[in-house]
Amino acid sequence: MKVNFKVFSEYKPAGDQEAAITSLVKGVKSGERHQTLLGVTGSGKTFTVANVISQINKPTLVIAHNKTLAAQLAQEYKEFFPENAVHYFVSYYDYYQPEAYVSVSDTYIEKEASINVEVERLRHATTQSLLTRKDVIVVATVSCIYGLGNPKEYENIHLKIQKNAKIIQANFIRDLVRLYFERTNVDLTPGKFRVVGGAIEIMPVNEKCVYRIQIENGIIFSIQKIDGISQSILEEKDLYFLFPAKHFVTNLEKKEKALKKIEVDLERQLKKFEKEGKPLEAERIKRRTKYDIALMREVGYVSGIENYSRYFDERKEGEPPYTLLDYFPGEFLTIIDESHVAVPQIGGMYAGDRSRKNTLVEFGFRLPSAKDNRPLTFEEFDSKIGQVIYTSATPGKYEIENSTNVAEQIIRPTGLIDPEIVIKSIQETKKQKSQVQDFIEEAEKTIKGGGRVLATTLTKRMAEDLAEYLEEKGIKSVYIHSDIGTVERIDIITDFRKGKYDVLVGVNLLREGLDMPEVELIGILDADKEGFLRSSTALIQTIGRAARNVKGRVLLYADKITGSIQKAIEETDRRRKIQLAYNKKHGITPKTIQKKITSISDQMKSEHQKTVEQLLLIDADFLRKNPKRFINEKKKKMDASVKILDFETAAILRDEIRELERIVNEPNKNKKRNDKKRSK
Repeated sequence: MKVNFKVFSEYKPAGDQEAAITSLVKGVKSGERHQTLLGVTGSGKTFTVANVISQINKPTLVIAHNKTLAAQLAQEYKEFFPENAVHYFVSYYDYYQPEAYVSVSDTYIEKEASINVEVERLRHATTQSLLTRKDVIVVATVSCIYGLGNPKEYENIHLKIQKNAKIIQANFIRDLVRLYFERTNVDLTPGKFRVVGGAIEIMPVNEKCVYRIQIENGIIFSIQKIDGISQSILEEKDLYFLFPAKHFVTNLEKKEKALKKIEVDLERQLKKFEKEGKPLEAERIKRRTKYDIALMREVGYVSGIENYSRYFDERKEGEPPYTLLDYFPGEFLTIIDESHVAVPQIGGMYAGDRSRKNTLVEFGFRLPSAKDNRPLTFEEFDSKIGQVIYTSATPGKYEIENSTNVAEQIIRPTGLIDPEIVIKSIQETKKQKSQVQDFIEEAEKTIKGGGRVLATTLTKRMAEDLAEYLEEKGIKSVYIHSDIGTVERIDIITDFRKGKYDVLVGVNLLREGLDMPEVELIGILDADKEGFLRSSTALIQTIGRAARNVKGRVLLYADKITGSIQKAIEETDRRRKIQLAYNKKHGITPKTIQKKITSISDQMKSEHQKTVEQLLLIDADFLRKNPKRFINEKKKKMDASVKILDFETAAILRDEIRELERIVNEPNKNKKRNDKKRSK
């Protein structure tokens, strides 16, 4: 199958971009394993990489270090490659407390998680796309190095549903259950099915629609793709492949074989504890494992089944787990965005997980096999990814030492130069006002001129307190940090760009990759407190957030010029000189970047908005005949979404209900107006 990536953009490579693209493409084609794109903030690194992908034509994995940046990159790549498959793959947990045991206080912490249904759907869409086509770009976080289940089993255990094929309904229902679909008699949600007369309706986990399989006389009469809300037929299909509702799947023969191995290892562990004189630990592991075995034998699944993945995958002890990387077809290109953060993050995942699992095994909460449900080591990750391009304005030691080619991209296509840096002495400002009060005065000037403002603090609590204080002062502000949910973070940034907030306060999440050209001013509080958040790399990245606006300015509140501050100023000055010289030579007048305000959550909502439009057309008669019943059905769906914590869908349904109520009430309002006129 020929892979064909095509970039759609009104812009052509400019500034340093063309040279960087040529250099990187040449490096990939000549077989260079590691390359770095050293590009300043706002120089269009994503556009450069998109052009590289279009010339290399290989499936591509883009790794970002947090969900917010991944969402932004996914949206940008979707715009560049509208004809190709671009997917967003992140952890589906909005909240995750891993299973752990604290031996000092004898405290067992059970695994607790809140799963985002929408993100889970996107994960399944990713894996299914990788197994069925090659023109795929996946934007992922480090969740891509965690165990995901055997891709061969996931691909093999699927249902081929074909029009006119013979079928026995009871067997088909058993097959659906074998694929971990749940039967229901109420509204469908992803991963569930229901039987309606001679039809079976299924909602797959990777789409927001229903497939209706009509059966007549033991034959599949029709396969209809139906809108989940309006129930309108979207498409008639002759063939449909239904993938499992979960990633951890196996066939019956392998399952029974795996369960027997678990029983053998349980006996071995019990003997070990008895020999060591640990009866309590022996009883713990015996109860837990026997319960899990019974449940897996009965229903095929159990919470925490990933801890037994080694048996189902038929892996040896210590062998790496299957991950998203194993779902890629053959050779693929890897892009590690903001690599100075992402590379150490990837490298640090294994050790933390190993320490926690060792404790669980030692005290009888898990079998030793749980250790093999783990993230990849950095060496394992590196062996699986093939050719890689690191992108960063401040690449780390690893990238520089390993890259055989470094393409520098300092000139911005817009002609924008790195922002002006102003050092403000905290002691000097304290004589008249605090650093916060001084920042507020500077922020108010910027806001008055129509600009947006960022503020960075050292802790989450400080970010929350500052945002609250700014609100009290009449400044529209909001905070953002790692405790904010995935979709909510995306929405906050989008609202900030749209002008709902004038000041965005945060900690380290404000540094890498957030593309906000509306930002004219950045205030870095306590800039002289040396450490991770005030290192030279962190400062350069933060300063770069103001480089997309021609009025960009950065305030550093500091009493002393630390080594990090000095290095950040020197690097910024170096870049400014190169940029100014280039602009002068080519007669370029800098212009603020104009970037369309979109987010991946907008895309999630757009399908629902289209459905509302269809509803107004298709169900206009029904609305007029029985509007209360129709709206009540919507309200039930909204309540159901809230119960499963799918607040995004609930909010969209709420908006649909308001629109429907407006349409229904409009004639009554008009009637009242006319009656009032007649009475006069």
